[in-house]
Amino acid sequence: MTQKANTASPSLITTILTSIPGEAAITRIEYEGPRIALFSKNPTFLLRNNQIISELVNTLRKRVVVRTDESIRKNEEEARAIVAESIPPEAGATNIFFDRALGELTLEVRRPDLLNSAGVDVVTLTERTGWKVRLRKAPHIPSNTMQHIYYALAAASEERTSFYRDVGERVFRPRLFRDEEVGIFTLGGFREVGRSCLLVVTKESKILLDCGIKPGASSPSDTYPRLDWAEIFLDELDAVVISHPHLDHVGFLPVLYKYGYKGPVYCTEPTLPMMVLLFLDYVKVAAGEGRPPLYDNRDIREVIRHTITLPYGMVTDITSDVKLVLNNAGHILGSATVHLHVGDGAHNIVYTGDYKFAKTRLLESASWNYPRVETLITESTYGAKEDIMPPREEVELSFVQTLNETLRNGGKVLIPVPAVGRAQEIMLVLDEYMRNGTLMEAPIFVDGMLNEATAIHIAHADYLGREIRERILYGDSNPFLSEYFTVVEHTEQRDEVLEQGPAIIMATSGMLEGGPALHYFGALAPDPKNKIVFVSYQVPGTRGRRVLDGSTTISLPSQDGKIQLVEVKAPVTRIEGFSGHSDYNQIIKFVARLKPKLQRVIVNHGERRKVDNVANAISRIFHVNTLAPDIQELVRLY
Repeated sequence: MTQKANTASPSLITTILTSIPGEAAITRIEYEGPRIALFSKNPTFLLRNNQIISELVNTLRKRVVVRTDESIRKNEEEARAIVAESIPPEAGATNIFFDRALGELTLEVRRPDLLNSAGVDVVTLTERTGWKVRLRKAPHIPSNTMQHIYYALAAASEERTSFYRDVGERVFRPRLFRDEEVGIFTLGGFREVGRSCLLVVTKESKILLDCGIKPGASSPSDTYPRLDWAEIFLDELDAVVISHPHLDHVGFLPVLYKYGYKGPVYCTEPTLPMMVLLFLDYVKVAAGEGRPPLYDNRDIREVIRHTITLPYGMVTDITSDVKLVLNNAGHILGSATVHLHVGDGAHNIVYTGDYKFAKTRLLESASWNYPRVETLITESTYGAKEDIMPPREEVELSFVQTLNETLRNGGKVLIPVPAVGRAQEIMLVLDEYMRNGTLMEAPIFVDGMLNEATAIHIAHADYLGREIRERILYGDSNPFLSEYFTVVEHTEQRDEVLEQGPAIIMATSGMLEGGPALHYFGALAPDPKNKIVFVSYQVPGTRGRRVLDGSTTISLPSQDGKIQLVEVKAPVTRIEGFSGHSDYNQIIKFVARLKPKLQRVIVNHGERRKVDNVANAISRIFHVNTLAPDIQELVRLY
């Protein structure tokens, strides 16, 4: 091995070098966050003989990643030229990003399925460029969010290299205690929907699961997670794990960096651009409304630079005594259940976040086959018995019928949607039913962050359900590019949309708390010929919930900063069944699938009566200790 600085322990280095053939030409071994990085002058030897790394992982019981030695990396201009001459024009290479901190080259290609037939693969490109190559499906339009992330990462290469080393030294340090203790502090999202946040504490570690805000809350003490009550010093936090990027689970995260947190955030790869998209939109909306935001773009960049993305199913050390596995939650793109393995088999926790235990058009059903779970923490958003969802076909036909009624009468339908998740599901439904003639043909206007969010879905199509994934990656019928969709790209176009005849308008936000949906709502709500259709959950206290509950007058912010009152004369409809949450039956079925038997279930993320209903049902049906704690409680698990 070439004599270069190594950050890994001498015993670890010895084990690795005795396990790796000399042909690998290892030059350096370093901690890289939760991974052991092997730098090689012959990386293709290890990439083509991946059983060597698999056996090493089994020996070390640590994640191991192959990196290219800097000495073999072509300069970026040469690497670009090599890629350009290697990729067939019909494959449509659109963007290349060089990550100097990791020695990776990310290549965005419109038709990645055409590379194999042209004899191009990532290992060959790695060999020719000296950079470890990653392929990504290029979206139909350039994603501004992805570019923002690339720029933020590139501008902090040196800082990120130091960050990965520091995290690795903290993760792989020797344990201080042999006996185990595990507890959780409930900081938000218990007996309520919003500001989801809990702190897992062991003798060795402090890990924050989610860090959200509560839309529509009336005071700061009800809006933000109660980190003050737990007396958390940010430099004591070992990690933050994010289940998915909706703001009620992640909206407070940049504030941690604003006030000094410098540790890692773990999430899936699609979750990073999705949460950055929502963070940037939050700052933009706050500025437009003349109110000071909680954080700014600098804090968002810090989130990007400190985020470590993980694939589903990969066991990863995140502290000296806790391993993390993220699994598909079926809620939105990249959403994950969080499986924490504490100590040497002492205790296993599964935190569901938001999950859907049923297949949808967009995603596969939530994963359930965990090796062990002693404590389950489950959401209960739709936990009342009357919340049971009707069959999906019935839901879709009811949705189409209510749209047809309004369109045939010459009206417009406003569908306020969250940019992430429900919007893409609804787009698939609209495209299919309009294509087969069941839904009356009319323009479908897409406004707000929807186009950007859809681009991120296409770039991460491998996280989608099998059928839609194959259509995007290998087919010529990408439903997100349907001719029925018209993207509203500029605010001036909104008045033109309103002057049209019958139309469907999909706009953010889903709870009418901001964004272009407010503009359309203000224009459409006073006319009984139009209709407002909600397809997602409306948190109590939000403007959307007040409309849904029958308020006849709604206050909206106007462009001059004043408040305008809007009369609601348009019919308001809620379509049940499109939710990305599990209903009562699905929650019970999910719990029934978990083997061996649980020791404890903790119910959160629901209105009080729904939390109580789920907790009582689980206790009665499964004879397991079931808790429904309030915020600001300590629950000892082990």
